[in-house]
Amino acid sequence: MRTVITYGTFDLFHIGHLNLLERLAALGYKLIVGVSTDEFNLIKGKKSIHSFEERSRIISALSCVDKVIPENDWEQKFDDIKKYGVSLFGIGADWKGKFDDLSSLCEVHYLPRTSNVSSTEIKRSLATMKKDDIQNIKVYLDALNTIVNSLE
Repeated sequence: MRTVITYGTFDLFHIGHLNLLERLAALGYKLIVGVSTDEFNLIKGKKSIHSFEERSRIISALSCVDKVIPENDWEQKFDDIKKYGVSLFGIGADWKGKFDDLSSLCEVHYLPRTSNVSSTEIKRSLATMKKDDIQNIKVYLDALNTIVNSLE
């Protein structure tokens, strides 16, 4: 019965996040997810679209996740592994080699990323959209909302 832990920002939640969390959950009995706080993201040079509270709530709602904790700094991983009796630390392969020092406490796994999806790329795409494109999407979503409401 292994306890697995991972960490991340999990902004603009997408299929890559879900794939990672489901694969990690399948490696153990219990999955703990450290969600980066807004303050820690600023230290990392990131600005999230969604607040820490919103991101934590999304992650907490997933059936594959047993516990969500705040990630406040880089160093807390050592303490969390000890505190929660973690036997496996897992994270995306884009971090390969960065957390090898945790192997003195538990197994460390770097899992492959889901191809063609990342929060960074989604943010870049949104940043290049023209106002007309955004307005067209809004009109479409408003129309869709009207249709859905009429069905209720």
